[in-house]
Amino acid sequence: MLFVVVLFWSATFVIVKEALTDSSSMLFIAIRFSIAAVLLIPYLIYKKVRFIKKEFLPGFFLGVILFGGFAAQTVGLQFTSATRSGFLTGTSVVMIPIIQTVLERRKPSKGAVIGSLMIIVGILFMSSGGDSIFTFLEKLGENFNVGDALTLVCAFLFALYVVYLDYVSHENDFLQLLFLQIAVSAALGFGASYLFESAGLEIVKFNLTGNLIFALIYTSVFATLITTALMTKYQKFVSPTKAGIIYSFEPVFAAFIAFFAINEKITMFGFIGSLLIFSGLIIAEYLEGMLKRNER
Repeated sequence: MLFVVVLFWSATFVIVKEALTDSSSMLFIAIRFSIAAVLLIPYLIYKKVRFIKKEFLPGFFLGVILFGGFAAQTVGLQFTSATRSGFLTGTSVVMIPIIQTVLERRKPSKGAVIGSLMIIVGILFMSSGGDSIFTFLEKLGENFNVGDALTLVCAFLFALYVVYLDYVSHENDFLQLLFLQIAVSAALGFGASYLFESAGLEIVKFNLTGNLIFALIYTSVFATLITTALMTKYQKFVSPTKAGIIYSFEPVFAAFIAFFAINEKITMFGFIGSLLIFSGLIIAEYLEGMLKRNER
């Protein structure tokens, strides 16, 4: 099910970047999460969900981390390219094992670590656009800007979210966690929109164009409600590091969607990167299975 999450995420970089021409970033996030929360309410009523105090803090903290990641990425997209944003967001795959070790005091398997390193190299190949990976890194270093820095913050917060979700999802109600994190993100979005305008950091705008309507529908339903639900429900069945490896398939899915939908050519570097990402998952699975057999 986590691969479905990746499939829905794969188109969001370009969709959100285009949507920001018609809406200010924080307001877009606020409305995106608000729509998702409103759509979830009828189901909560149907299931007769009762919110209890002990569930509030985990859901609240998940919402804060989730909003922080989306906010950093969305604002960052205004200053950097979708390609650079995709690569820098993908660095979360190497942050997750570190955060997992620190917070959960549980070391990831050797297979997961090796697989994660292979995947980050694969993402680097896919992000190079067919040029030398060293040229891509050189350009990234020379032209590193505030958008890139914010995207790295996004990567860290996303890695933190994956590990914290693993920590709280085992002992807390799924629907309560789901609604609370979405609702908190929506509220923080409206608050940030007001603060950004008051501080002169962003002019609030909202031009309801066809492009913006499509972006809000796609991101609120598919890339927020459904993906957050699937992550909250099913991520607990795998380790945070393995979940990060699965989420790293986003650029692969995006490349193949672009190939079939708009006939965008996949470069040789793109194929190599895809192969490395697939190999990273296979190696992680194989080595982990081998270690478990040896333990027996």
